[in-house]
Amino acid sequence: MDANKAEKSTASRLAFLKYFAALAAGCVNGLFGGGGGMLVVPLLTSFGLTAKKAHATAVAVILPLCLVSAVIYIVKGCFDMQLTLAVGGGVIAGGIAGALLLKKTDNFLLSMFFYIVMIGAGIKMAVGR
Repeated sequence: MDANKAEKSTASRLAFLKYFAALAAGCVNGLFGGGGGMLVVPLLTSFGLTAKKAHATAVAVILPLCLVSAVIYIVKGCFDMQLTLAVGGGVIAGGIAGALLLKKTDNFLLSMFFYIVMIGAGIKMAVGR
């Protein structure tokens, strides 16, 4: 019976961690206007997903979150329609290209590229514009 209790306790802790991770990703996404994926991808890999599945799952999780955040930003007037239209096509084309490349990219290389991009973005933000 003790093994069953330990299993339930572990499952409860894992469920709490997943909920807390989702909450943190939502907060980061809402606060920074995106970026929840930088938390979701490492968390999903820590739950046992491969890098490819983690990235694809993160996109599926972040999409509705980004839509909700975008609506809030638009309602609050924190939105530049002209810039959105100017870069929108490139973002869509890049998203399609990236999704197609995901299937062909090795999990290790994908992870390394992700971490290099995150470190580079952090350095750029720390150093300035």
